[in-house]
Amino acid sequence: MKIEPFKVELWMNEHEEKAIYNTGETCVDSISMDELFEIAGLDKEKALSELTQKRLTYGHIFGNPVFKKGIASLYETIKEEELTTTHGAIGANHLVLYSLVEPEDEVVAVLPTYQQLYSIPASFRATVKQHMLTPENHFLPDIAELKEMVSKKTKLIILNNPNNPSGSLMDREMLEEIIAIAREAGAYILSDETYRGLTQADIESPSIADMYEKGISVSSMSKVWSLAGLRLGWIATKDKEALEQCILHRDHNTISCGLIDEELAAIALANKEKVLARNQKIIRDNLKILDEWVSKEPHISYVKPQAGTVTLLYYDFDRSSRELCLDLINNHGLLFTPGECFEFEGCVRIGYGCKTEQLIAGLDKFSDYLATI
Repeated sequence: MKIEPFKVELWMNEHEEKAIYNTGETCVDSISMDELFEIAGLDKEKALSELTQKRLTYGHIFGNPVFKKGIASLYETIKEEELTTTHGAIGANHLVLYSLVEPEDEVVAVLPTYQQLYSIPASFRATVKQHMLTPENHFLPDIAELKEMVSKKTKLIILNNPNNPSGSLMDREMLEEIIAIAREAGAYILSDETYRGLTQADIESPSIADMYEKGISVSSMSKVWSLAGLRLGWIATKDKEALEQCILHRDHNTISCGLIDEELAAIALANKEKVLARNQKIIRDNLKILDEWVSKEPHISYVKPQAGTVTLLYYDFDRSSRELCLDLINNHGLLFTPGECFEFEGCVRIGYGCKTEQLIAGLDKFSDYLATI
């Protein structure tokens, strides 16, 4: 099976370890086990003792029940039996596409987005129609254009909400319009909701799995919960047939997730209000800093993000995004992701969920660089 190289992952694999100023990171500042236990109010020695006494078997095949209860609590209507755990959101997306998409199926994918959401169905020889978002439309779908693209042949509409890399957020009204299009076509909607819950204001961030009978939500412990090292994600849907197909295919590539990983994730979700409050503060404080910086930089513009940890910075000089990012990382130790990794040019993706002092240092370094343009 041939598949397109995963541009963003290849870029990060090659350059992330060289970064002195890592403004390419997409997770909210990762937490240690010590910090997790402190947030949860646990006695560290007792918690570690309980973990070290566990036999390192497969554990719960379809997910730790306490962890699954925590996942279900993130939705309005989803029950524990309506989800399954996976190896990260990347594993969840792959499993959904692997389970539902067949050769000659039609898929409509919104771009920019995480590349696997359109490259994997293309590798299965599906017809992939790309609906390109634009900064002029605040990186939100054009509903009329999307409706024209969807047909009775459409098996799956693929969204990314909140959006990576733009930070845009589709609200309930817009999702209802997309659901109406999908329902008329009899299509599933797969929504990668990896950044769901990380909003810049106290605004709703609804899930497609709560809103649509054929909606499939994918998320993980990585971005919102600062626990990427656990490599845990999940699929949530009320569509029994879709979930059954995912579980059937899951036997071929997962079996189960890590026992200790799920124990730690369960602790985090049992204390989700505290973890989310920590992380909301980081991204809201940091976006204020980024917003002020953009307003003072004559070469830079952006569409202010509504959610998530990333956004696109547009520049006004003539250089490819790859050439610019290579210069920045190789000669200045500053890591961004080229816009070309998302099929866009004239921009770079910045991650602003890092430690505040790291963001400030990175922006200062970029300002020094821009002053030479």
